[in-house]
Amino acid sequence: MVKVHRDSTEKKEIILKKPDIPANEEDRLETLRSLNILDTPAEERFDRLTRMTRRLLDVPVVLVSLVDEDRQWFKSCMGLSDTETSRDVSFCGHAILGEEVFIIPDALEDERFADNPLVVSAPNIRFYAGCPLRAPNGLKMGTLCILDQKPRSISDDDLESLKDLAAMVEREMAAVLMATYDELTGIYNRRGFKTIAQYSLNLCARQEIPAALVFMDLDKFKQINDKFGHAEGDRALITFAEKIKDTYRKSDVVGRLGGDEFAALLPNTSKFRAENLILLLQQSLRTHQREVSQDYEINFSYGIVEFNNERHPTIDMLLAGGDALMYELKRSKVAN
Repeated sequence: MVKVHRDSTEKKEIILKKPDIPANEEDRLETLRSLNILDTPAEERFDRLTRMTRRLLDVPVVLVSLVDEDRQWFKSCMGLSDTETSRDVSFCGHAILGEEVFIIPDALEDERFADNPLVVSAPNIRFYAGCPLRAPNGLKMGTLCILDQKPRSISDDDLESLKDLAAMVEREMAAVLMATYDELTGIYNRRGFKTIAQYSLNLCARQEIPAALVFMDLDKFKQINDKFGHAEGDRALITFAEKIKDTYRKSDVVGRLGGDEFAALLPNTSKFRAENLILLLQQSLRTHQREVSQDYEINFSYGIVEFNNERHPTIDMLLAGGDALMYELKRSKVAN
């Protein structure tokens, strides 16, 4: 709760209600960041939809607003010069908490917003309607919202139009999101992994939290493809990805970098702990082979690098270190 005063003469204390934090906030923010869309330039595919919304619903301001950890950022903005505002005073922070369109006919008459800085000063919001925007996994990223500087209502027809337009924005967001996931295994692809892992590294550096990166490469994967076919090779990749997800925590970042190369970034994890998790992963793969009577083994080589902010300021440098260590192990296996 934020304490404010209606004016300096009355000294009357008013409580401005900050938006609550969703129960799934950690997963929601991870999905939002995997879009790799925050702080990117304007794009015509989103601007086209906000222009259409403003014209069809006859409102002065339309936003595609994404609710980040401590701000709301506007991917598309028609009728407003700002590019972001604090989450604490945002209307959209409230809107993502519900399932339906969040409507405020007159903000001055609503105790949650009457003393909101966005109401009592520019942009002087009176009317707000925000339709939650969901990622393909169902988590709410933000809203398509309409604003006016005067009180108003919204008709049933306009409400349905707003929902339809929001669905179109969601489809554009889904196209962006799919570009960060590996279609075969369902984990991050190289682009998605590097984006989210860099966020995690930045956090570890700021808070002086240890981290470890594990670079993994399947052994003799070409032989599986050659002997059993590419369909079986795909199943081996899927199995390996599933066992990685089962072994590591939800807070860890795992991805398929391409081909038979995988990586996992483990925040708040020592190299010793990362080594133990490798043993668990190997045991899980052996158990799987016994259970399904598989005609081949899924083995892998790996390299583990402890994060050091001075040596590894970027995820690319950390990956390069893990890659080099992985190949040392792979070469020693061939030599033996």
